[in-house]
Amino acid sequence: MVKAILFDIGNVLVRWEPRHLFRQLLPNETAVDHFLSEICTPEWHFAHDLGVSFEENAAPLKARFPAYAGLIDAWSVRYLDMTPGEVPGMASLFGEVEQAGLPLHGLTNMPSSIFPKLRAAYPMLARLRSVVVSGDEKVCKPERRIFDIATERMNLAPQDVLFIDDTLPNVEAGAALGFQVHHFCAATALRAELVSRGVLTS
Repeated sequence: MVKAILFDIGNVLVRWEPRHLFRQLLPNETAVDHFLSEICTPEWHFAHDLGVSFEENAAPLKARFPAYAGLIDAWSVRYLDMTPGEVPGMASLFGEVEQAGLPLHGLTNMPSSIFPKLRAAYPMLARLRSVVVSGDEKVCKPERRIFDIATERMNLAPQDVLFIDDTLPNVEAGAALGFQVHHFCAATALRAELVSRGVLTS
């Protein structure tokens, strides 16, 4: 039996697409590809999720790539422009599950300074009963410690919780710790799984 649901946020509840911002700031896809693969890389951004401030993380990068300083700063200043809306279908599905009476929680790899802004922009996030933010805890999924923090906040055992994430290593880590899991691809597939598990009736 599922007693609570633990949602990832980025690309499960809210879209996170750096390209959406940098397509507005760079002349073509080739330039966007170069910027996101060679300058503001996923590895560089991961430090933000671990709690490093934007300012601290940007300084050495701007020293290496001074011509891109403004674009590097945009990663922080215009971060919400990388979240261009809710994941299709998830707002209504979130409401359905909420009405079914299950407690809903969040577990996200996200910079500390961003989550409050995102919660203000997307009221659905304010309805989560608890949210564990990696930037606050200085540890990221798929590390065990952040899952332990989440179970402590929810006051539930892992086997009582359905953990939903779009990143397979995170899903695998949750499964290894005893969570019920769903590898998120689309709201329609998640809804079908929630029906099969008895969370929703039809």
